[in-house]
Amino acid sequence: MKISIIIPCRNERPHIADFLDSLLSQELDAGWQTEVLVADGMSEDGTREILAEYRRRAPQVHLIDNPGRIVSTGLNAAIRAASGDVIIRMDAHTTYGKDYIRQCVQVLQESGADNVGGPWVAKGRGPIGEAIAAAFRSPFCAGRGKSHDPSYEGEVDTVYLGCWFRSVFEKAGLFDTDLVRNQDDEFNFRLRRLGGLVWQSPRICSSYTPRASLSALFRQYLQYGFWRVAVIRKHRALAAWRQAVPALFLSSLLVLALLSVMSGLIGLTNLSLLATTFLAVELFLYALLCIAAALPFVRSLDPLVLFLLPGVIAVYHVAYGLGFLIGVLQLHHRASARLFTQLTR
Repeated sequence: MKISIIIPCRNERPHIADFLDSLLSQELDAGWQTEVLVADGMSEDGTREILAEYRRRAPQVHLIDNPGRIVSTGLNAAIRAASGDVIIRMDAHTTYGKDYIRQCVQVLQESGADNVGGPWVAKGRGPIGEAIAAAFRSPFCAGRGKSHDPSYEGEVDTVYLGCWFRSVFEKAGLFDTDLVRNQDDEFNFRLRRLGGLVWQSPRICSSYTPRASLSALFRQYLQYGFWRVAVIRKHRALAAWRQAVPALFLSSLLVLALLSVMSGLIGLTNLSLLATTFLAVELFLYALLCIAAALPFVRSLDPLVLFLLPGVIAVYHVAYGLGFLIGVLQLHHRASARLFTQLTR
């Protein structure tokens, strides 16, 4: 069996060497051959020079240009160049179990699925990173998505990274290059509409390193919310109702705030007071829910991380909801296009 590993990357100098070292030390079954296809988005930080050095040491490593610079164009370039029977996507910011590739292939064969992967597990660094990773595991933050459950095995809407027989792309097509974010969710949505099966297994072990600052997290989830709307418009359907909840919550706050201000300005004092009361109650209840969502982590997190956690959960919700609303209302314009098209790393 020949296996093609595809990796979209851009400006990954601090991570790419460690990632390739771990990839090249994967435990494979006898007779398996691998090719490593790194689709680089024209990096400017020395990543390409590191890749060229690895190419000299490990001939199975190949550098592919990705002038489109975004993940979807990189994935498509690597898929077109791949010659393997099985294609596995990997990411330079993720740490993998020694048998990651082997488990991907075995689960793909055993499940009969069209796409398989492991749970999306986050492990942060530093207090902010740890709080971001904890919020990532919280059902209140993640909307009870099964992809965040490290013990779940079974059918899912979407899966982290992915592993496919190459014939899947002949049936479903490649990734949508109009999408800067959410291209994997859109592909899985399209695949499932064609009758395909997406499967998650805890045997496929990896851990993702999330953003280490609230500003980077905010921008990341602002983009996720914005590009989620593009997927919904394309297919005229929500993959899951939980995807719209942050935007609905934020909309209710904005409507109540606007009603309070406008009714006060035109002299409707009672209406203004009522709207202000409802706004305060909703914010109070939401704050209580954020605090309650942090309680399951009392024994596992340091006090500082635990203190930060409710605020981090709110950043997830507000950023995603705001991005979603901007996408729905199409409020972006050329001056702000970079905010929604440039990746944070």
